[in-house]
Amino acid sequence: MTAHRTPFHAAVTGLGLVTAAGVGTKATWHTVTEEVVPSEVRHLAELVDLPCDFAYTIADLDTAAVLGVATQRLMDRFSQLAVIAAREAVADAGLDTATWDAARVAVVIGSAHGGLPFYDEQHEALAARGPRRVSPKFAPLTTVNGAASSVCRDLGAQGPSLAVTTACSSGSVAVGTAHQLLRTGACDIAIAGGAESALTRLLIASVCQLKMVSTRRENPSAACRPFDAERDGFVMGEGSGLLVMERPEHARARGATVRAHVSGYGASNDAYSAVAPDPDGNGIEQALRTAMADADVAARDVGHVNAHGTSTVLNDVIEASMLHRVLGDHPLVTSTKAMTGHTLGAAGGIETALTVLALEHQLVPPTANLDVPDPRLPIEVVRNEARPGRFDCAVKMALGVGGHNAALVLTRG
Repeated sequence: MTAHRTPFHAAVTGLGLVTAAGVGTKATWHTVTEEVVPSEVRHLAELVDLPCDFAYTIADLDTAAVLGVATQRLMDRFSQLAVIAAREAVADAGLDTATWDAARVAVVIGSAHGGLPFYDEQHEALAARGPRRVSPKFAPLTTVNGAASSVCRDLGAQGPSLAVTTACSSGSVAVGTAHQLLRTGACDIAIAGGAESALTRLLIASVCQLKMVSTRRENPSAACRPFDAERDGFVMGEGSGLLVMERPEHARARGATVRAHVSGYGASNDAYSAVAPDPDGNGIEQALRTAMADADVAARDVGHVNAHGTSTVLNDVIEASMLHRVLGDHPLVTSTKAMTGHTLGAAGGIETALTVLALEHQLVPPTANLDVPDPRLPIEVVRNEARPGRFDCAVKMALGVGGHNAALVLTRG
């Protein structure tokens, strides 16, 4: 039994998104809600000869132009994406970094793999040319804390700085951790979410071996098919999604516009398998029920769910069955991964931001590529086009390899 606590409604005052669906929150939301065919799903030369040689990429983003060449060179790509998303989120929140109390600003960013591309590059340099060719920047650029550290330096944030790594639930756990920091008064402002860019040959070869990814090489834009009867795995992506969250009294005092609230958080572990989810869904159910108790909401209150929805055969069935068991068949469910790719540790941050936008616009994005819903799924999944709704409460679910689960309850601003 989960102990009851008075709900704490962290105010979401800013959003920042950098995804294959668009650079910036407006561009991403437009693509996710209005476009029919996912964009920027490309065959990559470095993945040649792999069963899955394609991924969702942010092809038109010149990070050197945005950040400056000197600054860019001090970060791996996942950190670069985090900094760009953080700048947008802080600007959206109307915060002035020159006048805020920097010691009261926390940064919590999740990532599953950190600077994996630079890791691979340096490993090749060591093997081919010896230890003197290894960069002294190897350690700071590859560690998972690189994104949080880079955002702190860029914005001058001097409060608690944390890196979360719980596989594909990292971004959601980061938001939940920020919620807890704000609740305890450890900070007044938290910049939280996820960042990932791990489109390397080594990692994708591994997930190919695990048979987690789609092998629809002839039509990569249609390969990611959450909840579809013909799904055969996810498609990797890169991106970052960050939220500015504040203690409600802090947001009120400065007259901030509150876009939504993070009102509940729950986390758990399946304690079942290194790679497979618990087939009974007990772990993800525990996370969801904990989050709902934390927010003091009932099943009837939840009108929308942004599901983890990876497009893998087992995960989608397990998650859908659990959602029906806990929430019934009334919430409007979506998975947005067919528009962004599965961004691993960034997914929770990106999809939590999209859930905030769904609450704000009272509009549920469709699940792209869902042509024939799997008849085993006892939930109402939105497809074909975005669907208007009336809901004051939404849930974001996240699952990670190793049994890491997280659930967030969000409520209207």
